[in-house]
Amino acid sequence: MHLRHVSVADFRSYESADLALGPGVTTLVGLNGQGKTNLVEAVGYLSSLGSHRVSTDAPLVRAGAERAIIRAAVIRQDRETMVEIEIHPGRTNRARLARAAVSRPRDLLGTLRTVLFAPEDLALVKGDPGERRRFLDDLLVARQPRWSGVRADLDRILKQRSALLKSAAPQLRRSGRRSAPRVDDGALSADREAALVTLDVWNSQLAMVGSQLLYARLRLLRDLTPHLTQAYAEVSGGQGQASVSYRSTVHAELAQAIAAGEVPEVADLHAAMVQTMAEVRDQEIERAVNLVGPHRDDLLLTLGDLPAKGYASHGESWSFALGLKLAAYHLLRHDLGEDPVLILDDVFAELDAGRRERLAALVGDCEQVIITAAVPEDVPTALVGRTYAVSLGCVQESP
Repeated sequence: MHLRHVSVADFRSYESADLALGPGVTTLVGLNGQGKTNLVEAVGYLSSLGSHRVSTDAPLVRAGAERAIIRAAVIRQDRETMVEIEIHPGRTNRARLARAAVSRPRDLLGTLRTVLFAPEDLALVKGDPGERRRFLDDLLVARQPRWSGVRADLDRILKQRSALLKSAAPQLRRSGRRSAPRVDDGALSADREAALVTLDVWNSQLAMVGSQLLYARLRLLRDLTPHLTQAYAEVSGGQGQASVSYRSTVHAELAQAIAAGEVPEVADLHAAMVQTMAEVRDQEIERAVNLVGPHRDDLLLTLGDLPAKGYASHGESWSFALGLKLAAYHLLRHDLGEDPVLILDDVFAELDAGRRERLAALVGDCEQVIITAAVPEDVPTALVGRTYAVSLGCVQESP
């Protein structure tokens, strides 16, 4: 798989830009703030329908414009497919596949697959659990696009359940502090029973969707771990051993089995989630917070016998984050029987000489690699290919 061409209109700093691409290495060279990362962000957006830099679409549209457009020609097995998306902040985005409109933007998922590594990915090691959950879920969608719908269902359920916990808090609590009751105790009791019935409905939906997503994450992690072990060893030069385990919010007995690497059946995860929600119901009602489910889980990243977060050096943290992304790349390559597009955004400047050369050797056989760098000297000589100079939103091929 590779890109033949990418164009943007009113995206970030670009009124318009066109970039011819092909198999092998393409390097975008430009000082910080010139727009090179904006171009690879556009490629990543076509692949995942999200940005690796911001959580909303509004910053992606050039100031003064109403919408942004990204188009690309994707080559897979000698067949070309045009992919296009119009980004409309605050409204529904529009998408076209093979020049025909599709009903939902997520119908594009799977046409272009990328693995993007950027300085922001250091948060996989040093950041909060949400960064690591998103890494797993994004990889799930890249592997099987149908998980995008499951993620959307889970988000909807969590929002509705959270809204219920907040809005019905007085009715849900067994004893509320009221300076002057305005309704009789019978009415309060009836209101509470109705709220609890509604909560049970959302509990059922959360357990059903949450157990499916948890099962998929655990299977993914099982498949990813061997690739991570190898990738970290190769990037670090054999200095230390990286491992990863899953921390679940289900009750302790099953959570321990999960942390040890077991993958329980969906039915067992569903039952455990139902049981755990029953156990913490009073806490959830008191705090008006969803305490159980995949949205509260985490990955424990370990180097040797110590957690990477807080103990790993800066170089070790970079190696771990890079190992995770390379592991994702190799897993997708194995699953799909073809290479995703590899994007390395301002990565080499952050690595010491040894890691830089080892990374160059590891990605040299990838079908397509897109690199950004502030100066040409940041890119190892082994990665020679087409080069573009990027300056104030202007992209020109270098001789």
